[in-house]
Amino acid sequence: MATVRETTASCDEVWSVLSDGWNYATWVVGASRIRAVDPAWPSEGSKIHHSVGVWPVVLSDYTRSLGGHDGRELELEARAMPFGKAHITLRLTPLATGCRIEMIEDALTAPFNLIPDSVQHVLVHPRNTEALRRLALLAERSVSPG
Repeated sequence: MATVRETTASCDEVWSVLSDGWNYATWVVGASRIRAVDPAWPSEGSKIHHSVGVWPVVLSDYTRSLGGHDGRELELEARAMPFGKAHITLRLTPLATGCRIEMIEDALTAPFNLIPDSVQHVLVHPRNTEALRRLALLAERSVSPG
């Protein structure tokens, strides 16, 4: 199941935010800082080295690009060990006045991957709704009026 948001920003404008790994902590709920971004981001295999949590409980890990289709889809493996890993798909669909952003998240590690997908969606939906709100606002900042 996807969390969805429509924005007045174009797919290219949203992709611009996604393809700048230094923006990651600005729109991803829970990410507290970026330590490094591989120069090839978001190419398959490249990583964003981030921290999650609030000081003094901060975990350092990374999110790895699994590839996708430039300007339309990005697949990620997000890590926050020891809490686990998740597979995330971000899909952009052009609209007449902007684009539709879909975010699909599935747990990859126990015990969370044992939870039915529909229940996982209910649990992550509020966080992903906020993440897409932030992503859309960042992309809309680059939209010039009129």
